[in-house]
Amino acid sequence: MDQSQAPILQALSRYQSDGHLSYTPPGHKQARGADPRVRAVLGDAAFAADVLAIGGLDDHQESRQVLVQAEELMAEAVHARLTFFSTCGSSLSVKAAMLSVAGPQQKLLVGRDAHKSVVAGLILSGVNPVWVEPQWDAERRLAHPPSPEAFEAAFAAHPEARGALVTSPTPYGACADLAGIAEVCHRRGRPLIVDEAWGAHLPFHPDLPTWAMDAGADVCVTSIHKMGSGLEQGSVFHLGGDLIDPAVLASRADLLGTTSPSVLIYAGLDGWRRQMVEHGKQLIGDALDLAREVRAEIETLPGLHVADRADFVGPGRAADLDPLPVVIDLAETGTTGYRAARWLREHHRIDVHLVDHRRISTQLTHADSAATTRPLLAALRDLVAHAAELRDAPRVAVPTPRELRLEQVCLPRDAYFGTTEDVPPSAAAGRIAAEMLTPYPPGIPAALPGERLTEPVLRYLHTGVEAGMRVPDAADERLRTVRVLVRAAQAD
Repeated sequence: MDQSQAPILQALSRYQSDGHLSYTPPGHKQARGADPRVRAVLGDAAFAADVLAIGGLDDHQESRQVLVQAEELMAEAVHARLTFFSTCGSSLSVKAAMLSVAGPQQKLLVGRDAHKSVVAGLILSGVNPVWVEPQWDAERRLAHPPSPEAFEAAFAAHPEARGALVTSPTPYGACADLAGIAEVCHRRGRPLIVDEAWGAHLPFHPDLPTWAMDAGADVCVTSIHKMGSGLEQGSVFHLGGDLIDPAVLASRADLLGTTSPSVLIYAGLDGWRRQMVEHGKQLIGDALDLAREVRAEIETLPGLHVADRADFVGPGRAADLDPLPVVIDLAETGTTGYRAARWLREHHRIDVHLVDHRRISTQLTHADSAATTRPLLAALRDLVAHAAELRDAPRVAVPTPRELRLEQVCLPRDAYFGTTEDVPPSAAAGRIAAEMLTPYPPGIPAALPGERLTEPVLRYLHTGVEAGMRVPDAADERLRTVRVLVRAAQAD
């Protein structure tokens, strides 16, 4: 195929140059009806690109096949059998993938380090998760993706499971042995879903970890807006092999997706694919060189340590590491990631990505250069100079890996939709959670609906909130109360 083409962008350009007059949504009619104050901030270009996908960008019969062509080009670019675009983020895409593999009451093997969107899929579908343990780094209090051996053991214990789902890379850049996990699944004729939301860039440079499609995944979900050039909510999911019916996958996506997709987001996906095919190796190669320089410079700063392969990769840990998420360990400075992130924003207008009890992640992409990393390095030097002032940060009581693992008592769906009550954390230990309790970012739930709460996890969340952790999906974000099943429902 001609990868220099960008069907959606080109159709949008034609739409604008032909001077179409629309009597359809959107109601702003190419910005004419938008509030001038909104236009002043967003610019008219955003409104000009906001047209109907069907009956606007393409006709009502989709005779130009604009979206289909763009998806076919993307599939070829990343070695997938088929590709589907989504304007609802990977949160929708991963749900569609799950529902194409398992249905209500059926079992699905899921790495317990899954994103909250996976848990939302379990709640909506009634799929019965078989949790597969991550590989825990007890010293750093960090989870890496589950091993092929862990999935092998889970299938041995639950041979009726319909497939498996693993997250790789993690938000920290740690990667699973996808080829090994795919082999475990395929030996049983079961599909592998990879939540590769953080891996959009992986197909486009040989020095990066193996791309899920090349490793044998059956469905791969990717957020183009995370490590690519797409707009927020731009996601694609790719299909490989023949274990999943593409019509079923398309149907599940249609069941969950919007009937009013954003052409602006579609255009971002289309343009990013063309950019990566034509220039990706050079752009990402430059980003990797920059990351090496930034990592080396940060490593010279007293009290800061950049997580590298020696920290994350090896037996009992990850299989590979993406170096573009520059994860900085602050433990030696005596402060927390929460306090450091707030200080960097307040004093230097630097916004870091991931924060936890001892780390911050300063994520680099092909969009970065010395012009963006110089201020970051200057801010980190200043942070180190003021470390003594930040050491009074509240401490987070992080449980051991064993303490973090909660017993699943009932299906997430049953707990979430059960009869609930809100109780103080002091009375919640031993009760069954009826809500997700998720430190965000990165969005991996510490407790799920259907799990029995324990004092160490409750203490971790409470002290985390006091230290600056955000738990946005709790009914009470300050965790003055926790939503649990009423005892009668718990007994049932």
